[in-house]
Amino acid sequence: MISTHKHLDYALGYIGLNLLAEARDELALIKAADRETPEVLGVQVELAMARQTWTSVITLASRVTAAAPVLERPWIAWAYALREKQRITEARDVLLRAEGKITDPSPLVDYNLACYFCLLGDLPEARRRLKRACAREPDWKTEAASDPDLAALK
Repeated sequence: MISTHKHLDYALGYIGLNLLAEARDELALIKAADRETPEVLGVQVELAMARQTWTSVITLASRVTAAAPVLERPWIAWAYALREKQRITEARDVLLRAEGKITDPSPLVDYNLACYFCLLGDLPEARRRLKRACAREPDWKTEAASDPDLAALK
């Protein structure tokens, strides 16, 4: 019998290869008792992100963050899915909540918040967040220059 951990590894490999049906099939092989764990739900989030099924991302990521609030990736995915559905205020609010729960937020939290603040017209906060993100990840200055979400900062 293959372990849940191995099924998750296989599913992530399939997602990385854009073999999304195979990833879904692999996740279906996980025993029922393990399907609600944050680890399994987290891989389901990754599959939903790859499939761009934003409603599923929102539902799954909110479940993961409720069970394991210190994990950054589900918060980022949840906010991104909201942004893709043009629910920018909610996306911002999700990441603002995440900041107080994630043990050590990466610069991606500030970068995405810069985008959301910019889209909402709060340019001073967008600049502050972008400056903080780029101080930690200098290469993002190039990314930011062409990011349409940050166009109002130019």
